[in-house]
Amino acid sequence: MPAQPASPHRRRLGPLALAASLALAACGDMSATQQRTLSGAGLGAAGGALIGSITGDAGWGALIGAGAGAAGGYLYDRTRKNEDAAYRRGYQEGRQRR
Repeated sequence: MPAQPASPHRRRLGPLALAASLALAACGDMSATQQRTLSGAGLGAAGGALIGSITGDAGWGALIGAGAGAAGGYLYDRTRKNEDAAYRRGYQEGRQRR
């Protein structure tokens, strides 16, 4: 019995796994801002592709989701840094009052 040809979905799995592993390996020397922005873009693209596939155009959904996710990841990073700076200022002021 001849071997069954690989399905189109299975053929895409190898390159997709390779791309994902390379993307994760590239995050090692990134700043926290870059990592959060990239993570937001990746999650946004996945969510956008899912929603886009329901409406009929996964590519546009992924593109829009990646943009919104990147913006969200960047804004989250800025918020975290502002909170950290406010905490450090409050801590220093508290130590000075002693």
